[in-house]
Amino acid sequence: MSNLAALLRRSAAARPDHTAVKLDDHELSYAGLEAAASRVAGLLRAKGVEPGDRVGIMLPNVPYFPACYFGALRAGAVVVPMNILLKEREVAFYLEDSGARVLFAWHEFADPAHAGAEQANAECVLVEPGDFERLVARCEAVPEVADDTAADTAVILYTSGTTGTPKGAELTHGGLRRNAEASVELFGMGHGTVALGALPFFHAFGQTCALNAALAAGGSLTLLPRFDAGKALAMIGRDGVTTFEGVPTMYAAMLHDPSAAEADTSTLEVCVSGGAAMPVEVMRGFEERFGCQVLEGYGLSETSPVASFNRRDRERRAGSIGLPLDGVEMRVVDDDGNQLPAGERGELTIRGYNVMKGYWQRPDATADAIDADGWFRTGDIAVVDTDGYFFIVDRKKELVIRGGFNVYPREIEEVIYGHPAVREAAVIGVPHETLGEEVAAAIALKPGVTVTPAELRAYVKQHVAAYKYPRHVWLVDELPKGPTGKILKREIRPPSVAEG
Repeated sequence: MSNLAALLRRSAAARPDHTAVKLDDHELSYAGLEAAASRVAGLLRAKGVEPGDRVGIMLPNVPYFPACYFGALRAGAVVVPMNILLKEREVAFYLEDSGARVLFAWHEFADPAHAGAEQANAECVLVEPGDFERLVARCEAVPEVADDTAADTAVILYTSGTTGTPKGAELTHGGLRRNAEASVELFGMGHGTVALGALPFFHAFGQTCALNAALAAGGSLTLLPRFDAGKALAMIGRDGVTTFEGVPTMYAAMLHDPSAAEADTSTLEVCVSGGAAMPVEVMRGFEERFGCQVLEGYGLSETSPVASFNRRDRERRAGSIGLPLDGVEMRVVDDDGNQLPAGERGELTIRGYNVMKGYWQRPDATADAIDADGWFRTGDIAVVDTDGYFFIVDRKKELVIRGGFNVYPREIEEVIYGHPAVREAAVIGVPHETLGEEVAAAIALKPGVTVTPAELRAYVKQHVAAYKYPRHVWLVDELPKGPTGKILKREIRPPSVAEG
C-alpha cells in the first residue's frame, strides 16, 4: 500500500488505544484518529470529491488537521496545505491555481476562507469544535484506503519563493512516505516517542518530520497551535517530550526565554533543526542550557523536505547539514552544472526519490528547476568536505557582491551571533552608488541588554576582512518571520540612514 494514509492505518492497527495526538487536556487515540479520517473521507465522497481531486486544508496544529489530512488522502484526493493567516486574495489564488474543490478552514478565519473559496468556486467547510464532529458523524465511514501508487501526487505544497506568485510543488505518496520513514530512523523515534508539534503542519518540515514521522513511528504528538517559547518549554516538562523539531529562531527564543533556567527538559532525547542555517552559538548555548543534542538537517519543500541530516551515531560537524539520506544524491556544481571538487563553493543540487514531480501546471518553472538528468537546483550555495559532509554557505540570491567581492551573509551572521548581546541577526545587501552593494545588518538584542550599532559594527570588523563587515547596522525589536519562524530577509526594510 503506497498511499501515505497507510502510515496511520498501520499504527492504528498495531496500537489502537495509544495516544496519537493531544492538545493540552484533549487526547485522541490512534483508533479515534483513524475513525475520524475515515469519516472525513466519507464526507468528501458525499461532496463528490473523486481520486485526484484537490482538497485545501487551512487549519492550525489541532487534532482536526491530521483527521482532514489523512481523510483526504484516504479518499484518494490531493492535499493542498494552506497557511491559516492567508487573506482572501491569497486563499482564492491557492484554490484557483490548484483547482481545489473543497477547503477545510478553521472557524476563526472564516471570513477570508469563505470569500476566497467563493472566488475560486470551491466549497468551504468550516471546522469548528462540536459542529465538525456532528457533520462527519452523519457521513458514512470509508473503511479502505485509496489505492494510489508511489508515483501519484499526494500533496501540492506551495513555496513562497522570493519573487512572483507561489508555485505548487507536487510531492508523491512514495516520496513523502519514504521521507517520513527516514525521519523516524534518523531521529530514533518509536512507540515511546513524544514529539512536540510546534512547527506548522501546513509546512513541509512540520508535516513530514513531526506529523507523519511521529504517527509512522506509533508515537504521540503534543500540539502547540501557535509557537510560544515559554509554553513550549512548559509542555516539554508537562508531557515528557522526547523529540523537538524547530527552526533556529525557535531555539533562540527558547534559549533566551525567562523560564529557560527553571525549565524541566530532562526527557528530551533529540532536537532537530532545519528550515534555515542554525548559528553555531545558538546551537552550543541551547545544548549547554538544556542538556540535549541538536542535530541539523537540510531540505526544501521541493524535496519532501529532508535531503541530508547529521546522524546520531556519527560525528557531527558544527555548521554542517550532514550527509545525504539513503536514496538521495547531492553535489555542488558551477554555473554550467559541472561538479566541483571538495572545498569549492557552488550551487547545491539534489537528485532522488524525495524530489518533487515538478511544479503544478508550471512546465517552464519545472524545467528551470530540474535538469534532464533529474538534478534539482536548490538556489543554495554550498561546499562539501572530503568526507562528504555538506555545508550551506548562503542563498544564491542572497549573496552580496560588494565592489566585485562576494560576501556571504551566513558567514557574517555567525560572527554577529558571537556577540553576547545579540538575540537575532540578518545580513543583507543594500544599494551603493559605486560599490554596487553595501553590507548591512539588522539586529535584535537579548532582553535587558544595551549595545550601540557602532559597537556591534566594530565587533564584527575585528573578526572579518575589511570588505565584509557591515557598514550599516540598525537595531530592531523583532525581525520579520514566516509561518515557521524563519527570518524573511526580503521583508527587511533598512532605515533611510542606518544607525551607527
